[in-house]
Amino acid sequence: MDKNYGWNIEEKNNLDETEQSNTDGLYDSTGKKIKNKFNLKKYISLVLVSSTISSALVGWGLYSKFSDELSKQAALYQKYQTTNVMTDNAGNIKYEKVALTKGSPVTEIAKKVNPSIVGIRMVTGNSKRSYFNNISQSNAEGSGVIISQDGYIMTNYHVVQYADPKNRLSRSTTLEVFLSDDKQVKAKYIGGDSKNDLAVIKVELDNLPAAELGDSSQLEVGELAVAIGNPLGMEFAGSVTVGVVSALDRKVEAEGKTLNLIQTDAASNPGNSGGALVNSQGQVIGINTIKISTAGVEGLGFAIPINDAKPIVDQLRMFGYIKGRPQIGITGEQVTEPIAQQYGIPVGIYIIEVASGSGADKAGISEGDILVSLADKEVKTMKDLDDIKKSYKAGDTVNAVVVRDGSKVDLKLTFTEEK
Repeated sequence: MDKNYGWNIEEKNNLDETEQSNTDGLYDSTGKKIKNKFNLKKYISLVLVSSTISSALVGWGLYSKFSDELSKQAALYQKYQTTNVMTDNAGNIKYEKVALTKGSPVTEIAKKVNPSIVGIRMVTGNSKRSYFNNISQSNAEGSGVIISQDGYIMTNYHVVQYADPKNRLSRSTTLEVFLSDDKQVKAKYIGGDSKNDLAVIKVELDNLPAAELGDSSQLEVGELAVAIGNPLGMEFAGSVTVGVVSALDRKVEAEGKTLNLIQTDAASNPGNSGGALVNSQGQVIGINTIKISTAGVEGLGFAIPINDAKPIVDQLRMFGYIKGRPQIGITGEQVTEPIAQQYGIPVGIYIIEVASGSGADKAGISEGDILVSLADKEVKTMKDLDDIKKSYKAGDTVNAVVVRDGSKVDLKLTFTEEK
């Protein structure tokens, strides 16, 4: 079965792009087991009478009308509820009981976090032909998390990518933010990091409800995970889904990038991208980013750990880019084998745009060139370029080879700092 790793973004008009119950008994505040004196035979009889019971909590609540003993049992079950299911170092399952005074843990989490979650709409205002395809007028919708009272919001890069000034569509792209109180405002693109799929945008508002960030290094497999975002767009804004942390440190490749992610079975859909993955304390421990979308597969969503995201977001907020990272300064499209055969050109990176003053510009690379080699290594994909750049820093000089009008041209390229 082929796996389809999809960004969790709702796109329109051709845009690219546990709860578990503890049935071992009840315990008082000292941890001492409470003996259940209720007649098991009588309880089974009552259960068989009703076909509407779906959980212990609901069951005890309904049957309390018929039995004083059931009422007492129901009160105990409502007081104690298992919210976290974890494993110790030996692999044994352990349960964490949380005393509840009102509602459920997820209810309280939603009340705390929902005001900090926003909807983001990226509107691209005109059509423009690239070398190999058309990009039509489009809207795309995702989610974001307010990280400061003065309007800074973190999200996924792919949710706002066309607003990046490095993108050729940025001049015709507008960002709109939808707050939980139904306010709709325009946002400014601050900075983005496509390699880690993170970005920061800002709205000109004050006294916003900033989310509390947690510590993803303390996560354990099996603990409660709540996803909050806008699946399928603004029509379902503020949706809350519940699951567990299914796995940690998952290496997932998507769009040519390999990310280190948290795996969760909390339901995630297009539009959830950039939203929050939250722990039982209502702290953001991950940024929802991708899911596996293929027939017969459910419950495979992934989030960027907040400990990985925070230092990147801090730099984006402060500088608008990641300092010291090498940059070539091109916008390009991959020339695959079929395209190469169709157009009679070599496999490589077709140069669509060269940033003024960049290393590529100073090296003499021009629009229409096809980059086939960098640092004496063959280049076939954008991932090849990213892999090569990892070995260098801004200021380093390497050999570059482009094909221009059917002939190879040797050049010297000095990496500039990515901004």
